[in-house]
Amino acid sequence: MKQLLLALGLIFATCPALSFAAETPPAAAAAATGSPVAGAAAGTAASPAASPAASPAANTAASPAANPAASPAANPAAAPAAGAKTQAKPAAPATPGTVPQVQVVTSMGSFTLELNAERAPLTVAHFLKYVDQGQYTGTLFHRVVANFVIQGGGFDANYKPKPAPVKVVNESGNGLTNSRGTVGMARSQDPHGSDAQFYVNLYDNEALDPNKTRWGYAVFGKVVQGMEVVDRIGNVATGSRGPFKEDAPLQPVVIQRIERVAGP
Repeated sequence: MKQLLLALGLIFATCPALSFAAETPPAAAAAATGSPVAGAAAGTAASPAASPAASPAANTAASPAANPAASPAANPAAAPAAGAKTQAKPAAPATPGTVPQVQVVTSMGSFTLELNAERAPLTVAHFLKYVDQGQYTGTLFHRVVANFVIQGGGFDANYKPKPAPVKVVNESGNGLTNSRGTVGMARSQDPHGSDAQFYVNLYDNEALDPNKTRWGYAVFGKVVQGMEVVDRIGNVATGSRGPFKEDAPLQPVVIQRIERVAGP
């Protein structure tokens, strides 16, 4: 509840016109992408209003003119089929049978992510494409909410948005839940609006999972080494920095690079 209230305060501070309309359910897009919908009922205890308030929104500091969709509110006009058609051509899914891992090297230490290409093939391929392009080098963990999430990958060291034009189809109905230590894709109010920003759950955040009336936030991996570093980042002092009025680390936490490492 504490983390929901914290995030609610952030969103109302940055998105005063926020709407809590219900999103299109994830089942249709899951069918279109071949993803199972076992996770669709995982967040049924969370109301549609509660989840967007707690969600990791992409580009939360962008102005309405620059990014009018930059809030985690629902977008009733974004039907799964139409959303899928407007996506840029997705990267090829990761090779079946492999277990890709990446190391996130930050100014506060390193941690390793194991990516689930079986449950989230499009999201993993999307994330790895940005990794291989060096998209994350020199970006920030620009949002830290204790006992909720750390979020980064979208702003450079000068707090300027880093262009990330390629989006990915929402795979939140893949059966993976937003439990502590998992990694997911942040997004705008568009269910298919995830670009390069990602977040790591510091807590079991069921409110970010999908249910029958709304989309969730797609989990695509988990921390397998260095969770103490994630917790250290999650406990830094936060406040106003750059364009952010709150929840920004007062001492910048820089993502020096993200690189592939040998998996099991």
